[in-house]
Amino acid sequence: MRKLRISAISYLNTAPLMWDFEHGDAARQFEISYTLPSACARALAEGTADIGIIPAAAYASIPGLQIIPDVAIASRRAVRSILLVSQIPIDLVRTVALDTSSMTSVALAKILFEEWLGGARIYTPMAPELDKMLAERDAGLLIGDPALQVDRSRYHTLDLAEEWIRFTGKPFVFAFWAVREAALPEADPVLDLAKIFRDSRDQGLEPESILEIAREWAPRLRMTEQGVRSYLTENIHYQLDAGCLEGLRLFYRYAAEIGALPRAPDLRFLPVGKATLTDHVAVAD
Repeated sequence: MRKLRISAISYLNTAPLMWDFEHGDAARQFEISYTLPSACARALAEGTADIGIIPAAAYASIPGLQIIPDVAIASRRAVRSILLVSQIPIDLVRTVALDTSSMTSVALAKILFEEWLGGARIYTPMAPELDKMLAERDAGLLIGDPALQVDRSRYHTLDLAEEWIRFTGKPFVFAFWAVREAALPEADPVLDLAKIFRDSRDQGLEPESILEIAREWAPRLRMTEQGVRSYLTENIHYQLDAGCLEGLRLFYRYAAEIGALPRAPDLRFLPVGKATLTDHVAVAD
């Protein structure tokens, strides 16, 4: 038996999810490290982490994962932190710099262009440095905190979640917690992982918790506290509910059809209860 290793993301939108790990007793039961979304997925793939808040796209390419139910980083409206940014109108964009810290947003951008915005563009992976992106390409895709810091009055911007919802009518799921099945036999069998991660989310979304997060993060991101609060409570949806699962399945279908991702395996969920394997499956059609 050993402590499971958690790979978390050091973005504002994960702060409510990590509340009990940073302010309560949950951290005592795990080893925790912070990284970027793509690196988090890589850690699970390589077995250097056991649990990760992975980009939704990563589930399509990493075998042997189970999803921790009910918790996600999703959106049912404009998300503000996934932006295509350009100095020219978006319909004139032909070359796109893609944030290398992203996986899901890259696939989403390709789906939007291919299905609804006039066909595929020329894509180039680049570091999320907007000035360099726009010096070399027509537009840049930014995710997370760098996107929140963009002065949108200076650019043409496209909120990718808002566009997805406009065209599909479905929420969009950017990330969720997943655990390596191979690690479960090594965990403390009394751990109820589903409850631990759900409770941490719930505590992080309490009004007093949101106020504390806003006070901490607003100066970091050069945002107002109200701006941080509205982002966390209005733009981000933290439940992996039925509507989000419909949107997730549709995302996997489109991504596979255009070759942006391999076909996703069936969605397998960790049960509520002790840390054991489950045969519960929801088909990713």
